[in-house]
Amino acid sequence: MSKICILDYTKEELSSIIKPSFRAKQIYEWIYKKYVDSFQEMKNLPKDLIEELNDKYHLEPLKIATIEESRDGSKKYLFELNDGKTVESVLLPMKKEKYDEDGKLLSLTRYTICISSQVGCKIGCSFCLTGKSGFLRNLTAGEITSQVLMIKKDNNIAENRRVNIVFMGMGEPLDNLDNVQKAVKIFSDPFGLSISPRRQTISTSGLSSQIKKLGDMNLGILLAISLHAVDDKLREQLMPINKAYNIESIINAVKKFPVDTRKRVMFEYLVIKDLNDDIKSAKKLVKLLHGIKAKVNLIFFNPHSGIDYKRPNVKDVLSFQDYLIKHGVLCTIRESKGLDISAACGQLKDRKEKEL
Repeated sequence: MSKICILDYTKEELSSIIKPSFRAKQIYEWIYKKYVDSFQEMKNLPKDLIEELNDKYHLEPLKIATIEESRDGSKKYLFELNDGKTVESVLLPMKKEKYDEDGKLLSLTRYTICISSQVGCKIGCSFCLTGKSGFLRNLTAGEITSQVLMIKKDNNIAENRRVNIVFMGMGEPLDNLDNVQKAVKIFSDPFGLSISPRRQTISTSGLSSQIKKLGDMNLGILLAISLHAVDDKLREQLMPINKAYNIESIINAVKKFPVDTRKRVMFEYLVIKDLNDDIKSAKKLVKLLHGIKAKVNLIFFNPHSGIDYKRPNVKDVLSFQDYLIKHGVLCTIRESKGLDISAACGQLKDRKEKEL
């Protein structure tokens, strides 16, 4: 497509090319707060500016290709980009609506949206389908932000409704840091989606040098580390990237990362039966995280075709959690969602490609 996607610009960038500059704020509000689909709907813009925008820019970096909805309310989206490539996102209802005894609404549903940052992935984790299709390209800032925008539109989520964003879909966010940091700024802009950086989490497989760069940007976001193992031998088996960025380098980078005094660094730990679900591993994890304001999120491995790993027993995961908590490490177990749909990262994309 010869036209430029206007969603690729931060408000500051747009202000420098659209004159007078206050028009950038108006355009932002039309896109991110009023969810318009065309420049013609931007009623407070002059006709000549609308014509200019139509000539140079477009508003649709992607479209919905497929939606799968789970019994638990979660939705898996497959988005088609303008070059025909596809990426996935997930809408997760975390807390349901609450009503009092008279039927009065007390609180609305809280949502988390998991988004992709790349088409494919270079990391090649052995438990993930995304890496098996190889790396194709980085997503632009507009392709990243549009995932959230399209999901909010599709689910009639009002512009002032707060959602949490997790860069935990397809791809390694820190391998596309320039566009990811730009997306964070667009998300958090008060004239944009107005999502606080404290509600945005960047999950990384542990690119130590990029963790430092991200910290230096001081975006105010939360950091999550996909750890999944407590020794380099197993982690290299699960995540070949560990050969370049071993556990020690990751821990050293995390210790220097700026963390809000009210927040913690999240360590994602995918629990796989008979690999890393024993108390010996729990003991090593406690020692590894000593001195870090950390929170461990235990994740049940979600079985899918093409991967030989198995889902752990519930009692083993509970024992693992209990050991961590008793030894001073805040630990939660992520509720498994979407088990009745293509919930694992890359699973829906893989299935749809095989159908073609």
